Formats: sequence, structure tokens, C-alpha cells
Amino acid sequence: MEIGSFLREIADNWMLVAMFTLFLGCILWAFRPGSRQDHEESANVPFRHDDKPAEDPVSDAYGKEAQL
Repeated sequence: MEIGSFLREIADNWMLVAMFTLFLGCILWAFRPGSRQDHEESANVPFRHDDKPAEDPVSDAYGKEAQL
């Protein structure tokens, strides 16, 4: 077997198997038991400061509101 056909066989068959295995691993990791809380926390990140607005870093640095 020459080197070109050997590399072609690896690229065609074994890399397909490796990529499919990686894909299945990612799917199983995302839907693993116990990951619901992690996904819910990540989904609620934009709503963390709904009860009070985030503090203004400019007014905190100078102790008063900055004048524009």
C-alpha cells in the first residue's frame, strides 16, 4: 500500500469515526443528568440585575455622577 492511499483511507474512514464520536460525546455531555441547573443559570445571566440596575462605574469612581 502506498502512502497516498493509506492517508486517503485514514481521512475517509477513521476521521469520520473520530468526528462522529466527538459529536456524540458533546451531545451526551450537554444532556447529562444534573446539567439542568447549569443550563438554567447560564440562560438567566442577562436577567441578574432585574431587581436593581447595575451600578454606574463612572459615578462610583468619583463618588458622584459624571457631568457630560
